[in-house]
Parts: sequence; structure tokens; C-alpha cells
Amino acid sequence: MLLLANVLAGLGWALYWFLQIYSYVLIARAITSWVSADPRNPIVSFLYAATEPPLRIIRRRLPTSLRYFPLDVAFFVLFGLVIFAQYGIVQSLVDYAMVLRRQSVG
Repeated sequence: MLLLANVLAGLGWALYWFLQIYSYVLIARAITSWVSADPRNPIVSFLYAATEPPLRIIRRRLPTSLRYFPLDVAFFVLFGLVIFAQYGIVQSLVDYAMVLRRQSVG
């Protein structure tokens, strides 16, 4: 049980840091879209490549009335999903690992 607890805790923290970095990438994408950065810039290309596939999926699933809204609603939905995953899924994994550790130790 202790091994499973450690694996779950490690998986939880790795997922947390991945989602944290991805939220920074999303914020950088929003900033570059506001300042109209050069799309040939390698950093801007990376930000676009890292964020556009999930945004495209969310945009397709949005109702038509929200697709042409002045703000990119898909960005807010994706950012909300990342925050939910950080504080919902990751925290649940880490908490469950703590419960398993307590059960295996005592």
C-alpha cells in the first residue's frame, strides 16, 4: 500500500506542475493575442501549437451564440478546466495517497 501511495502522490504532484506550467502557457497566449505578436516568432508559434488543439475542440462544442462572442469563451473554459483539474483531481489524488499512507503505517 505504501508503494501505491507514493506512486499516487508522485503522479498527483507531477500532474499539478504540468497543469501549473500549462496555465502559464495559456496566460502567455492571452497576452500575445492582446499585443498582436508576430506569428512567425518561435515563442508565439509554440504558444499557439500548445494551446490551439484543446481550444479548437472546445470551440466546436460551444453553442453558436458563444462562438462569435467578442471574448474567446473557449479560452476561459479551458483555463477553468485547468484550474478545476489542479484543485479537484490533483488534490484528490494527493489526499488519497495520504489516506493510503496512514493506513499502511498505522
